[in-house]
Formats: sequence, structure tokens, C-alpha cells
Amino acid sequence: MNWMKIKNQTDNSADLYFYGDIVSSWYGAWDDTDQYPESIRSFLDGVKGKDLNIYINSGGGSVFAGLAIYNMLKRHEGHKKVFVDGLAGSISSIIMCAGDEIIVPSNAFIMIHKPLVGIQGNANDFRKMANDLDSIEEGIMNVYADNIKDGVDIETIRKMVQEETWLNGLEASEYFNIKVAEENTMVACVSDYFNSYKHTPKHVIQNKQEDELINKIKALELELDLI
Repeated sequence: MNWMKIKNQTDNSADLYFYGDIVSSWYGAWDDTDQYPESIRSFLDGVKGKDLNIYINSGGGSVFAGLAIYNMLKRHEGHKKVFVDGLAGSISSIIMCAGDEIIVPSNAFIMIHKPLVGIQGNANDFRKMANDLDSIEEGIMNVYADNIKDGVDIETIRKMVQEETWLNGLEASEYFNIKVAEENTMVACVSDYFNSYKHTPKHVIQNKQEDELINKIKALELELDLI
């Protein structure tokens, strides 16, 4: 299954949207907003050599899927311009870093944190997973290190990762190589991963709840139409 369609394609450019969760495969994609490596590979095969406009409003998802997408985008031959429309959270902040140019409005957010996992097992399993998570975190830190501003100590970013840090566009521009755009209308971001985060801003959660309510109302209206 592959819902992805190449949008707004011209002879020289194409648009790519990350407006849902980052998942491992089509099996985990609940709708056409969720992205996974195979869909991105297919997309890139259809736009070889073209410039990309990449739009992000995602709460994150699978670390390995996100890293795979990041590496594919980095290899893409063409200028990559990234727009954070609402949120580049968790692993989607890594995907953001694939851009040659990154634009974040002053009221949009970047969120960085330690990788998370849910496992079952014995003490040995948990010790191994803790070591694995430390290794995964180092891979993520390597990406951030390539995208911080001159003079910023990577240990500062590491501390932010440890604490789960939410940065608006202006704040993020103090640490990362991004351009700040004027404030725009906040785009609601719906993601199951918000339940795993500790410091999600209240208005982001409110947007999520409002969006879920709208979706429920639309579903009820559709059911009434079918009666």
C-alpha cells in the first residue's frame, strides 16, 4: 500500500509533506498523513534531481524510520527547503535537519528529547535496551551537531535532549542553523506520541484535542449521511 502522491510538481521542484506520525511501514500508517521509509523512497524515485519543498507538522514516531528518511533526503540531489508549519517534534526534528535551508515561524516549535521505547523482558533485556538507547541517542546527537550554529556547544544541546526541550522558532534560532519566519496561524498536530512526552505545551495539547473532536464530528456526520 502506498498513499503518497507527488504534490505540486513542476519541472524543477516538488512538495513533500510530513503531516502525521513517522512509522516503520505501510502497516503502521493509519492514513495518508503518516510517512514511512518505503513511501519516501518511492517519492524520491519520482523526483530525482528536483528541488524539494518539505513541510513538517509531526509529533515524531519511529527513530529508525526517521533516521532512514533523514539519510535518504540527505542523499537527494536537489536543493531541500524545509518549512516547519507547526511542530517538528522528536524524530521529525531529525528529518528537519536534512534541509539545506530550514524555515521556522516564530510561533512554530521544535522538540528534542531522549529516545523512548517500551519493552517487556528480564533485567538483562532492560540493561541491554538502556545501552542500545544510549547508542541511538549518540546517532541523533551526531545529526544535531551537524546543524548547530557556530559557537554553540553540543553539550548544551545534549542537556536539552536530556530534559525534553520545546523551542519556538526564535528560541531554536539561538542554537540551530534555521531562519525565523513571521508568526503564522498555528497548525494543529495530532499524534499519539504526545502521550509519551512530559512537557508538551498546553496549547499544543488543546489543538490536538480540538482536532480530534472535529474528526469525531465529521465521522458522525458521515454516518448520518449513510443512514
